Amino acid sequence: MIDSALLIRASIGLLPVLCFLAALLAMDSYKLVRLPMVTAVIAMGCVAAGVCYVVNFVAIDRLGFGFDAYSQYGAPLVEESVKGAVILLLIRTHRIGFLVDASVFGFAVGTGFAMIENLYYLNELADTHMAIWIVRGFGTAILHGGVQAIFAALVLANTDQRGAMDVRAVVPPLILATLVHAGFNHFVLPPIQQTLLVLLVLPPLMLWVFVRSERAVEGWIGTGFDADRELLELLDSGTFSESPAGQYLYALRARFPGEVVADLVCYLRLYVELALRAKGVLMMRENGIEVVADAQTREKFDEMRYLERSVGHTALRTLHPLLHMSRRDLWQLYMLGK
Repeated sequence: MIDSALLIRASIGLLPVLCFLAALLAMDSYKLVRLPMVTAVIAMGCVAAGVCYVVNFVAIDRLGFGFDAYSQYGAPLVEESVKGAVILLLIRTHRIGFLVDASVFGFAVGTGFAMIENLYYLNELADTHMAIWIVRGFGTAILHGGVQAIFAALVLANTDQRGAMDVRAVVPPLILATLVHAGFNHFVLPPIQQTLLVLLVLPPLMLWVFVRSERAVEGWIGTGFDADRELLELLDSGTFSESPAGQYLYALRARFPGEVVADLVCYLRLYVELALRAKGVLMMRENGIEVVADAQTREKFDEMRYLERSVGHTALRTLHPLLHMSRRDLWQLYMLGK
């Protein structure tokens, strides 16, 4: 027979963070993140918790720190770094394109981490007062998710601004996440008051970022759609060779063989067609219409991959001024193909 008190503690420890993540998914009007991917990221957060457990255990044992001192200074840096590594991997592989999905995936990493951590403490502290689980469920768990969501949003914003995910794009958000986590672990305020502070600050801040990002997506779709459409019309007009873009590609014949330049023109057309379709998919998702990639779309992706191998990385780089191939542009093509 299941102990009702244990079940209540488990519910308080696990449900708040899961409910908040579900609310973020429900608010995503463009359906930028899919449930299977969110589940995978939660699992990655669970693995991150296991890694941190081993690292923290070894650090306390080898470095001679007391548990309280390490939890206040060492653990926040280790835990935010390991969770942050998941986010950096998602950004690097173009799984994250906007602040909306950055917030969701960041919170999902924290959710997986908090679930494993609270399950561990549920086993170790099964008979503790119910107030402990209120703090862990509504305070610590929300902190893990919220801080990592803000870290993801800040890294993404810095990457967009700088054009690269370098040290200066990553380190300041990591320091901020570590300081917030360490401040919580110091318990400057009584635990219940500190939990209330987390609930009053982090969720509203995340919701504000979420709403602002939804508006940014709307603007990006509108302007990007027009630019892609104009370029495609120019490619179909028969006068492309007379345009600045056509003259630019014609000039590349001095650097590359004619067949490579011809492949670059084909690649440009495929890229623009797929980019237009990706933006169209987002528009339809906003209106509740689910769209999956058809056989023709997948054939175009296969042809793009073939052309990428055929012309080589150096030749592809010459298309960047025409494609505006930012991280976000690469993400939209990933989104279409998944």
